[in-house]
Amino acid sequence: MKPRKPLASGPLPPWDQAWRIPKKGVNGEYYPIVRVGRHIPFGYSQDEDDKNLLIPIPSELELLETAKKYLKEYSLRMVARWLTEQSGRYISHVGLKKRISIEYRRRQKATIHLMYARRYKEASETARKLQENRLGGIKTRLYKADSTGDNEGGDVEAQEQGFSEESDRSERETTSDTCT
Repeated sequence: MKPRKPLASGPLPPWDQAWRIPKKGVNGEYYPIVRVGRHIPFGYSQDEDDKNLLIPIPSELELLETAKKYLKEYSLRMVARWLTEQSGRYISHVGLKKRISIEYRRRQKATIHLMYARRYKEASETARKLQENRLGGIKTRLYKADSTGDNEGGDVEAQEQGFSEESDRSERETTSDTCT
């Protein structure tokens, strides 16, 4: 068995682009992808050593990106014919449409998942803040009742907040003294 070739020079592929079929690095280099089905997508060829690995063909992938731009002005059939002539590899208009629609669906799913992740994070943070700041929350509970269960000071919730009838009365007296 031959020694394996390095997959790509440079850093690992970016993980935030999971929905993209042509995984592109920071410097513009393409990364190999794992073969999932029996179909080999346009712009890739099967690795000779590992049949489950697809090696990118940069010229075909660049032509495919250009073809996506041409689709805004021309029909699928014309763009597929142009792509076949330029690359030398056949792709039908149905195959091109399927490739474009699969990428679009993956992009939409990734966008939705990111949106839900962001909303979950915001809701979790809001719930945490509400839990900490609400009256009688976990961090505000200070029980001053004695161990026998006798509650000398009156209301437990008032004690949790640091209020009692005596402190309230003395506070009113000092306020009335300063006003006169």
